[in-house]
Amino acid sequence: MPYVLFYLICVNIVSFVLFGLDKSRAVRRQWRISEKTLLLTALIGGSLGAEAGMLCFRHKTKHARFRIGIPAVIIVQLLIGIGLSLSDISF
Repeated sequence: MPYVLFYLICVNIVSFVLFGLDKSRAVRRQWRISEKTLLLTALIGGSLGAEAGMLCFRHKTKHARFRIGIPAVIIVQLLIGIGLSLSDISF
């Protein structure tokens, strides 16, 4: 379990940083991080970091794919987590 927690912390930090970096590059009209990459980091466990990055940097908040997709990913990941934790309970 500690490895899973360490992984989730790391991927959420990476996701948050990527949103900030992409926002910074957008403002300076530089090469951008692809939306696929941003969404992928959310899907592999960085959804909370992605949501925090969206809110903190005010980035991608007008795009329905992100505005609806990231919270949906959070809900699915929470349900998976709850399901996994309930499956560990022995009766």
